Amino acid sequence: MADAACICQNPLKASSPLVLDSPHSGKDYPADFRYACPKGWLEETEDSFVDELFAGAPDLGIPLLSAHFPRCYIDPNRAENDIDRLLLDTPWPHNPRPTERSTLGTGLIRRLHKQANPKPIYDRLLSVAEVEGRIHNYYLPYHTALAGLLDASYAVFGTVYHLNCHSMPGLKRTSPRHVDIVLGDLDGTACDPAFTRFAAKTLKNLGYKVAVNDPYKGVELVRRFSDPARGRHSLQIELHRGLYMDAATRKKTDGFTRLQQDMTRFLAQVIDFTNISATERAAETG
Repeated sequence: MADAACICQNPLKASSPLVLDSPHSGKDYPADFRYACPKGWLEETEDSFVDELFAGAPDLGIPLLSAHFPRCYIDPNRAENDIDRLLLDTPWPHNPRPTERSTLGTGLIRRLHKQANPKPIYDRLLSVAEVEGRIHNYYLPYHTALAGLLDASYAVFGTVYHLNCHSMPGLKRTSPRHVDIVLGDLDGTACDPAFTRFAAKTLKNLGYKVAVNDPYKGVELVRRFSDPARGRHSLQIELHRGLYMDAATRKKTDGFTRLQQDMTRFLAQVIDFTNISATERAAETG
């Protein structure tokens, strides 16, 4: 399945109640973006190659949803009403609820490059109609596609495990405070803590330094689609970009292949965990 907003790589047959999504790896810049900053600034905000790092998912029997559009155009990992008032030429008419991210210029639609370089992306204000169009044509189709995948898995297995995939900048890998991977479960509220512990242990056994909820806890997609009490579990995973790409050139390094292979190994073990969990849940509810 593919459209202007996203592509879903579905397996021939689902092997487990595991669903992956990569909301920030999109690189197709819509013609109506009309940004006024260097494109390199925008490319820095991408989770480059994350969809490729998890590309082994469909062959393992699990779906992978990826955004086509870049997060700086509209961010599917923000709330729909996280509207930055400073970005619009007229007030937003649909009950705006801006968060601190909008205050920082990185809400639903990014206004500024980043905190370290708070310079504007646009040389104009956006119209309400323009933002509504981005929501209708890109944001909502992505959310609808992800909800459909999660609901379909839940209908088959009676539970669903959602792995929300990202990349992160971070400290140099020579720093004693450096971590390779951060898992976020909204401080234990977005999934069964056993899922987080299993994921962390598996990644550590693969040789990675792992942190949990520090500094990334998960954002809108994890919040919106999680309900552990009903067997709906969401976990965010952030991969340090230094593991697989050069920040200056934005090209893959020799580490890409190893990390890709390790993510496939990781998924294979997570599949086993989710299948055991699904069997146990079926026994409890049956």
